[in-house]
Amino acid sequence: MMNLAVLGAQWGDEGKGKIVDLLTPRFDIVARYQGGHNAGHTVYVNGRKTVLRLIPSGILHPRIVCIIGNGLVVDPTALFAEVDELLNNGVSVENRLFVSDKAHLILPYHRDLDLLSEARRGERKIGTTSRGIGPAYEDKIARRGIRVGDLADPAALEQNVRDNVLARNRLVQDSTMDWHAVLGQLLETGKRLKPMVRDVSLMLHEAMRGGKSILFEGAQGTLLDIDHGTYPYVTSSNASIGGVCTGLGVGPRAINGVMGVVKAYTTRVGEGPMPTELSGDTAKRLRDVGNEYGAVTGRPRRVGWYDAVAARYGVRINGLDALALTKLDVLDDLDRIDICTAYKVHGRTVTDFPSDAALLASCEPVYESMPGWKPTPTKGIRRFEDLPEAARRYIARLEEVSGIPAAIVSTGSDRDDTIIRDDINALPMLALDSARLS
Repeated sequence: MMNLAVLGAQWGDEGKGKIVDLLTPRFDIVARYQGGHNAGHTVYVNGRKTVLRLIPSGILHPRIVCIIGNGLVVDPTALFAEVDELLNNGVSVENRLFVSDKAHLILPYHRDLDLLSEARRGERKIGTTSRGIGPAYEDKIARRGIRVGDLADPAALEQNVRDNVLARNRLVQDSTMDWHAVLGQLLETGKRLKPMVRDVSLMLHEAMRGGKSILFEGAQGTLLDIDHGTYPYVTSSNASIGGVCTGLGVGPRAINGVMGVVKAYTTRVGEGPMPTELSGDTAKRLRDVGNEYGAVTGRPRRVGWYDAVAARYGVRINGLDALALTKLDVLDDLDRIDICTAYKVHGRTVTDFPSDAALLASCEPVYESMPGWKPTPTKGIRRFEDLPEAARRYIARLEEVSGIPAAIVSTGSDRDDTIIRDDINALPMLALDSARLS
């Protein structure tokens, strides 16, 4: 039994969905540990696009069990819309998708509060997806949240829903939300959700005791982590490695390896500092070629050169063993490619990522430049030795300045447009096991 955690090592949108989908056949279970339907994990199989928001990215493989952990907040409407969308595309989740009884629910008033909170911030807005994620986590911490398991007790559920809705009606101007309607919707939700509800911690413990292997899937990215990200411009959960234990109820020794997913450049959605951010023609080129628009919101992503200072921080916070480097092919038509190796701030050169967002906003990137590999494209290449020499040098330099090897290199959006390097031994569970491939 060898378990692997796959998580974002930048500001999210790194391509985790593709990497998890690619690696899934080597495991028995894929377990998501944090976030909500603000995630957008995009998977292409034979040119067909699937966007997964709550459901783990291993669901497209028929034999795989997928788990939504207690660390997530679950909007039942969004969950069932995703289940139905998969079913319409020929993918059944029956007896394969399970939800923790301890996961908190996103209810209609959470979305109202999310919009109100952003409006009150004015120019200091966070840039949330306004899906009620943050307010649901707020209720969780304030010990007034409603959990999946609460749906099994209608009497207690009625009191909690009534109290919460009436309290939110007082907060949201002109709100007249009817708690009876919210309760009725939840009771119907409970009927459909009931077959999926499990004690996920126990389920995973028994699976590991039986020799099954688990792929732990993170959402968002390390730099958006509520504790270790660029606070306050962060998400509301622990997107870094610690979220695996708290969000699924497993011990740290259950994690045998950690892979950080990074783009060959940097992107960010929403507000907050981003030292390597580009503007003008180069930014437009990267955004258009890389299709850098949110899978959930459609918002254009901010783009910039690879930030090795941030990457090293992700390595340290998560104890990364290896990188999965995505979207190398987006750089195919560039003459020169810059890498940020340090920051200049207040006249000093620093190589460590600042913990303060205001200080990070004052940092100027220190770049080194490398030649591109045009006119030889990397798109679709599936063997490392077939990459242009300049592309291999670029990867080698990213490994050097990041501090760990790139065990996977993605050269296109499709599942098969990927190089799994046999010269990298950082993660034993990546060794090809043809008998397990589906």
